[in-house]
Parts: sequence; C-alpha cells; structure tokens
Amino acid sequence: MKKFSAGLLVYRFKNNKLEVLLVHPGGPFWAKKDEGAWSIPKGEYLEGEDPLLAAKREFLEETGYEINGNFRKLTPLKQHSGKIISAWAVEGDLNVNNIKSNTFTIEWPPHSGKVAEFLEIDRAEWFTVDIAIKKILKGQAGFIEELCGILNYKVK
Repeated sequence: MKKFSAGLLVYRFKNNKLEVLLVHPGGPFWAKKDEGAWSIPKGEYLEGEDPLLAAKREFLEETGYEINGNFRKLTPLKQHSGKIISAWAVEGDLNVNNIKSNTFTIEWPPHSGKVAEFLEIDRAEWFTVDIAIKKILKGQAGFIEELCGILNYKVK
C-alpha cells in the first residue's frame, strides 16, 4: 500500500536573503543527527484526503501555528521508501522559539518494555537556502531547489 505525506515549505526574505523553515525530528533516533536530518513540517495522510488540508493540519500539529497565504504547489517527490511527498510553498514568518509540537510514544529503550513520550519535532529553525540544502533530508532538497526556481532566486 502506497504511503502519502504532505507538508509546507514556509519561506521568508530576511536581509535580502531567502530563508526556509525546517524542523528537526524528535525522539532518540534523531537526537544527535543534524546535517541531512531536517525536514519540512509534514505528515502522512490517507488516499482520498485533500493533501493541502493534510499539509496545513500537520503544520499545525508540528508547530502549533496555523498558516495562511498563497500556497504554491510544488512537484511531488518520491522517497527511497516509495512514499510520495506533496508540498506547497507559502510565504510566512513565525517565531521558532514558540513552536509547540505534538508528541508520540515508543518503547524506549528498545526491548525494555518501557514506553516513553517524545516531541514529534524537537526544534525548528530558519535557514538560508544554501544551508537548508545541507540540513534537509536528501529526498526533500528538490522542494527548496524548485522554490528557488519559482522565485528566480540564485543561491549565493
């Protein structure tokens, strides 16, 4: 069964530089990972569900922020896992220090029988696009590259 995910690539211009909002996944597996570990805020949705509504819902769940604006559909990207990610670019600005993420539970440590709760995302940051390309999961970098093309923004 195919899996689908939808998310938002929020961007802003600061000091004449294009910046994008990325989130770092929470939980013990990602705790010490940085470069190549960040993501756009996104989550899975069911076939038949409106992907843009799912992207907005997931953004709210992961950041605590509702976002409105002119949503620009980006080309969906197929991940190595086979999952298809749909994304929309939208201009916005939010304070990353006020991020409020939902949580998830897993058995931790593995095979311990103990269940622990973790934030779905443990932090968010604004990155210039040249840094964001290095920070984001490789399979999502195409979203940033496409946004630069749409905005006719040259990475310096």
